[in-house]
Amino acid sequence: MKLKKGIIVVLFFAWGIVSLLLPALTASSAEYLTFQTEDEANTIEIFKEASPSVVYVTNNAYRRTSRFSLNVQEIPQGTGTGFIWNDEGLIVTNDHVIRNADRVTITLQDQSTWEAEVIGQAPDKDLALLKINAPSELLNPLPLGDSNLLEVGRKVLAIGNPFGLDTTLTVGVVSALGREINSMTNRTIRGVIQTDAAINPGNSGGPLLNSLGQLVGVNSQAINPNTGSGIGFSIPVNTVKKIVPQLLEYGQEVRPTIGIVNTVGNWATQRGINGVPIVEVIEGQPAAEAGLIGFRQNQRGDIFLGDIILEVDGQKVSNPDDLLNALEQHQPGDTVKVVTLRNQETLEFDVELAAPG
Repeated sequence: MKLKKGIIVVLFFAWGIVSLLLPALTASSAEYLTFQTEDEANTIEIFKEASPSVVYVTNNAYRRTSRFSLNVQEIPQGTGTGFIWNDEGLIVTNDHVIRNADRVTITLQDQSTWEAEVIGQAPDKDLALLKINAPSELLNPLPLGDSNLLEVGRKVLAIGNPFGLDTTLTVGVVSALGREINSMTNRTIRGVIQTDAAINPGNSGGPLLNSLGQLVGVNSQAINPNTGSGIGFSIPVNTVKKIVPQLLEYGQEVRPTIGIVNTVGNWATQRGINGVPIVEVIEGQPAAEAGLIGFRQNQRGDIFLGDIILEVDGQKVSNPDDLLNALEQHQPGDTVKVVTLRNQETLEFDVELAAPG
């Protein structure tokens, strides 16, 4: 009997405490629901506005069911992220996300899936342009920012599909600018944005946004994607703005040319040559018109170097990658000053760049 009375007293006492605390707990929960720091409010607003623009990209391949069978089945060989470029169905992603795909599908936020047409690819810049025939009401393009305005320390947000987990947000800052990374073609991508916003496998091709919700970069790679090192890299939006119209019109990146055949690989460095030796100038092209020369051969069959390109418009050229990057800064019709070394003599030529043929 005494035990029963004791239990009743304890329960009554506990209920009293709960009754006293409940209003405070309820008020605290209500306060948390309505309270946001300015930074939290900004992050939440950007995610709500931008996430409908982010898409799930599936890279599909056709494979024979067995070595001895003619039957073919479609299998997903990779996934990544992309984002809506305009309300006509253009989608931007990384080139490596759709590399070697037989079929590409896009899943929008409403979970509808659309087959994508590959409009163009720029593997040297790790960018690709796709198109889906979805109704415009499902297409929410991202507003474009200016990557030249970024500063180290500014807030950035990455939205993507890491590890197949769709529409995931990570937040960080711009930790460095002007970085260089290598594309799948071993070309150098310059002016890259470094961020500590986590970019994991599956984030590739997704947007990097500033605190206004504007697109400032395309997430491309991390230092070690298998460990989540905290250092990721994004291709600046100003590069994307330049490449997308080229992919839309030509299906590939377009750079002006001077009309030469140059050495490739490590041929020059293995011989202690600094610069880009010209093997041949193409007749009727800018280099030939300006007076540059390539390799020459005497009657005995001995081969002599012609011009070695050292600079283009004041930009030092040490290898073919430097030469291509220098030319990419210009348009067909521009005249550039080319500095070469010929027979130990430094020469200068004014070369009018031509459109690729």
